[in-house]
This record gives sequence, structure tokens and C-alpha cells, in this order.
Amino acid sequence: MNSRSDIHDRLAASLREARKARGLSLDAVAKLSGVSRSMVSQIERGESSPTVATLWNLTTALQVDFAGLLEGRPAPGIEITRASAAPVIARSPGVRIRILSPAEAVGEHEVYDLTFEPGASLVSDPHSPGCREHLTVIEGALSVQSGEDAEDLGPGDTARYAADRPHAIRAGAKARAILIVQGS
Repeated sequence: MNSRSDIHDRLAASLREARKARGLSLDAVAKLSGVSRSMVSQIERGESSPTVATLWNLTTALQVDFAGLLEGRPAPGIEITRASAAPVIARSPGVRIRILSPAEAVGEHEVYDLTFEPGASLVSDPHSPGCREHLTVIEGALSVQSGEDAEDLGPGDTARYAADRPHAIRAGAKARAILIVQGS
């Protein structure tokens, strides 16, 4: 069993990729960073746990973001959320909200599949400053209100509006839409 942690693996891969992307040898990185060649090699193989000072010297030499070194990279391939597994929330009677975006996107870029029963509405308090919503009607018709502004939408129409003020989506008849929330 591999005793190295996921953090060591991600750090090693990130530093190795950054060095190779810049076309630098281990010797060149050692000279630029002041970290010995053998230490750079051990870190890239995940065999050494570098100090913060060592990491700082390496990231400065490689011109990479210190904070981004340990961020996970998306897994290769295609990530699937089956329709039956997508979380569903019901904030308002007659409105079904199916969450399509991944959990890590919360607050940045959220995607929802909205289904409205006749006469249903989704009324929201203001979100964070600068938040915007993009609503595309798939079936039926909806009216959208953002502050004092209001518009009616039909199939295929998209409304983009400020969501950092009171806003609402209303259906006169059965309707379905996709809602993208940016910066909630």
C-alpha cells in the first residue's frame, strides 16, 4: 500500500508539471530557487515533506501560485450525475428545484432545473452583492421580476437580471426552465 498522502501526490505532481511546462531541468530549478537538486527531486517524487519556506522558494522560481498548488484537478473523463441522483429541493409550493451543478460550485456558478406547477412562484430575497441570474424557459411561459423591472418569457427566451435585490419567477401555467446563478 502506498503510504504517501494525497496531499504529497498533488504537490509532487503540481511542482513537476510546472517545472516541465517551463522546460526547466532539476538543476535549473535548484539554481533559481536555492533548493538543492536532490531536495527538488525528492519533493517531485513525493518522498519529502517540504517546509513552507522551501515551497515558497520553489513556487517563486517556477512562477506558480503558492495557494493553488494543492488544489485538486478534475478527474479525467466525464463526470455523470444521473437524473435520479440529482438533489431536489422544494422551497416554494408548486416549484421543484433540481440541482444540476456540483457541490463545489456553490456560491460561484450554480445551475438549477426548475419545474413550475400552474400558478406557482419562486420569490427570493436579495442574494450577495453583484449576484446575477440567467433564466432560460424550456417549456411554457414565465414572468420574471427583479426589483421594479418585470418581463414575460416564452420557450427559448433567456432573461439575465440582478439577483442582489428582491426577485421572483412566476408561472401562469405549467412551465420548465434552467436557472444559472452567478456569485450567489
